[in-house]
Amino acid sequence: MVTNACLHAGGPREFVLHCTADRLRIEVTDGSPVHPRPRPSDVATPGGHGLTVLRRLARSWGSLPRGGGKTVWVEVSAPRGSRRRPV
Repeated sequence: MVTNACLHAGGPREFVLHCTADRLRIEVTDGSPVHPRPRPSDVATPGGHGLTVLRRLARSWGSLPRGGGKTVWVEVSAPRGSRRRPV
């Protein structure tokens, strides 16, 4: 998600992690209002695979408008043995 923000949206503005006992939520905010969408990809050419990988790894994901740009988020299962700790 950070790489896509760099390649397609002028770089990330914010990177946030939220962890609970059962999930890790990763959020990347950038300045582009264009929401992610699948691109045609070919295994013989680089690029276009990010959303495919994200969908396969994620419990859920999405994007929300934010401050003239967007926040792309993904939720994955929390690492084993992780505990919520105060920051």
